[in-house]
Amino acid sequence: MAYSKLHADVQLGAQGRVVIPAPIRKTLEFRPGDTLVARVEDDHLVIEKPESVERRIRSRFRNSRARSLADELLAERREEARREDQS
Repeated sequence: MAYSKLHADVQLGAQGRVVIPAPIRKTLEFRPGDTLVARVEDDHLVIEKPESVERRIRSRFRNSRARSLADELLAERREEARREDQS
């Protein structure tokens, strides 16, 4: 999906509602009924699809060489069992 720089002024409604302008909805492929994730980043409001959040998180940890939590837990349990056997 190609992103372009779009700008639109929006107003905050009486009940805190914001309407996302049609050109932006079309560009981001937002559809009626979509669930979106909203977060505050510094002093910005970011609204995105859950799939975008998942891609960003996966990308961030893709090259992580960290040991898995499951492996750490198994290693701890094995060490505890070894110590108990020696007692």
